Amino acid sequence: MKLYKHYQPYKTFVCATPFSCGTFCTAAIWCLAVHLLIAVSFNSIPTHTMFSLNRVHLIGYQTQPVQVRQTPTGTTVTDLNIVVPYTFQGQNGASSEGKSFHVVTLWSSMAEIAGQFVRAGSQVFLSGRLQTDSWEDGETKEKRSKTKVVAMDLILLDPKSGRLEPPQGARQTLQCLNQAFILGNVTRDPEMRTTTSGQHVLTLGVATNERWKDRASNENKERTEFHNVVVWADLAQEVVSSVKKGQKVYVSGRVQTRSFETQAGVKRYTTEIIADTVTLLGVKNHTAEESIRMDGAPMRSSPASPQEQEPALVGAAVGAIPEINYGSEIKVEDLPF
Repeated sequence: MKLYKHYQPYKTFVCATPFSCGTFCTAAIWCLAVHLLIAVSFNSIPTHTMFSLNRVHLIGYQTQPVQVRQTPTGTTVTDLNIVVPYTFQGQNGASSEGKSFHVVTLWSSMAEIAGQFVRAGSQVFLSGRLQTDSWEDGETKEKRSKTKVVAMDLILLDPKSGRLEPPQGARQTLQCLNQAFILGNVTRDPEMRTTTSGQHVLTLGVATNERWKDRASNENKERTEFHNVVVWADLAQEVVSSVKKGQKVYVSGRVQTRSFETQAGVKRYTTEIIADTVTLLGVKNHTAEESIRMDGAPMRSSPASPQEQEPALVGAAVGAIPEINYGSEIKVEDLPF
């Protein structure tokens, strides 16, 4: 975990990392130079155990005051409620504005940082994984589920002096972020439907897996997440004809939670990934195969240009190469505090 903490403007800047050299170091100077107030990273899943992908990136705004709580075992946890404004193109081709809402769960040190620094209206970057929790309703005995984002990274984006007013006429540069990336196995054959307006749409089931070691029991754990992917228009027509159950796919898109009513008239919610791309994996690519050599010999698409040729050493022996000084050019006495 790494933590950069700005206590008071132009007074002190503390850099606490696994390689911290004290209360002042070059890393802290550079963090101050780029106005990084707080950055927290947490990853409970070692990279060598990952064999699928389940990631979500969000840039949005906290909608209410943060409430931090403690679990029975004493672990700190909090839920952020993030709104992400976005623009989209309607069926008539006109641009419209919308917003999506996301529940993001933060644990341990990240939750403590959020409770101390995140306020209602704060703009934040969050990166994590989608997780669906299921339970049985105590009254109706119906199976219930809720999908949320479990955070792995948190960055506060507001300047110390407060948020700026948006520039007049700016639209594309003010976009927030709602991106999901999953890589897993298709759980069922795609089923195509047609809307009342004649648009093609299908729902694709994709399963992702993750493994980790439980810190309390020291046991290896495994969890499977099932994702509903919604695919529209021409992409849907190609997916239904080329993607089958059991195949591995990569999907990128945005996370969307919508409401619906059950047959009993009860309001329910479901979370989906609206796909921008669906890539079938583990298949041959004839364009790539033209560049693949099994004998290990190097292959060039064209003769080497003069810029690609190895330069000759002129006027100096190898031993005469000057020593490079890797020291920082920033001096402590030059800083304005």
